[in-house]
Amino acid sequence: MDIMSTGVIAYYVLMASQKGLFTPILSDKNVSYADPVPQAVILTAIVIGFSTLALMLVTVMKLAKNNPTLETKEIEKNNT
Repeated sequence: MDIMSTGVIAYYVLMASQKGLFTPILSDKNVSYADPVPQAVILTAIVIGFSTLALMLVTVMKLAKNNPTLETKEIEKNNT
């Protein structure tokens, strides 16, 4: 899941980066600005992906602490 998310974010960054666009900071120059909304969406996707990964890691750590085995039938028996 994390690999797919990273791939989608990398693809989006690659497609969104265009030559000649600048960050949306006010200046006297008459230049084209990059749209900040896609950047905010990607940043939000990174934060959501990290929090989901952290939640899954905590769940696996708790499961490993309560059931020190790799046998799924044993884990199901202990948790039902």
